[in-house]
Amino acid sequence: MKSIKQGFKNGDKIVYPGHGVGIINSVLTRQIGQTQAQMFEITIVETGMKVSVPVAQAESVGLRKVIDKKAVDRVFEILKDRKFKIDTQTWNRRFREYSQKIKTGSPFEIAEVLRDLSVLSSGKQLSFGEKKMLDTAQNLLVSEIAIARARPQDKVIGEIRAIFA
Repeated sequence: MKSIKQGFKNGDKIVYPGHGVGIINSVLTRQIGQTQAQMFEITIVETGMKVSVPVAQAESVGLRKVIDKKAVDRVFEILKDRKFKIDTQTWNRRFREYSQKIKTGSPFEIAEVLRDLSVLSSGKQLSFGEKKMLDTAQNLLVSEIAIARARPQDKVIGEIRAIFA
């Protein structure tokens, strides 16, 4: 097994922001123009999509290891927290802010989006875009938590839904 400078190796489960959990299948050297570049070949677990990420850009695109159990506990603390102010700005401004949080790939930022939209949806009808974003945030978190805790996704979904019931 080849080990890479970011500490990733073949078979590692990683998170690619905006795409979710992936598995590093291999590290290949590819000819790109006049230069050779090492590339991570990754399969996104949820969709089966295959992506290549230059090893040199892994950090800048936000590739990271799947969170540990302690971080999962922190995510659940964020989801359960009700001491936050509901954002009353226009839905498109809120949408932009939440999109940025999801793009960071931070499980804590994504948990905030999921929590805020879930709480908001209990008081009013979400727009189509907000519903889609709620689903995206939930899917990203569920897939990562399921892997971090070695649990089926439906169990994790049940735990999260129970928080907002």
